[in-house]
Amino acid sequence: MASALFSFPNPVNEVSARLVAGGVVILSTVTIVLDQPWISALIAYGFVARALTGPKLSPLGLIVTRVITPRLPVRAKLVAGPPKRFAQGIGAVLALTAAVLALGFGQHLAAYIVLGAVIVAATLESVFAFCVGCAIFAGLMRIGWIPEAVCAECDDIWSRVPAGG
Repeated sequence: MASALFSFPNPVNEVSARLVAGGVVILSTVTIVLDQPWISALIAYGFVARALTGPKLSPLGLIVTRVITPRLPVRAKLVAGPPKRFAQGIGAVLALTAAVLALGFGQHLAAYIVLGAVIVAATLESVFAFCVGCAIFAGLMRIGWIPEAVCAECDDIWSRVPAGG
């Protein structure tokens, strides 16, 4: 049961990933603009939950995958899961850093600078479908730091797209 809980979806619907990224942009922006550093803990929890379990334990992930995406008149766009999980892991490190800076050390400006980096990456994902973490993952695969076996389907993800999609 624990292995099912800590599994990550593969493939991932990029439509949902982009919507979650949009939610992260909104939450991070609200945190900074309204000077509410406690929200950084919620953002960090969301990233950790998504990195560990996909949307299963993430309130934002659940809202997007169970409520918003199914109601949109768009087809799913399937992409490989491992690079998206890697990207969520990077987001978790950044968001945890921001939360610790803000809540543990009272360094709000430093935390907001880190959240600014999260906003940039999440905006690229949400608006332009460019996943910074996925690009880093691909680069690490090219240089051999991530074995091809980790994501063999990364080269052939389009074979999963339904005909006419």
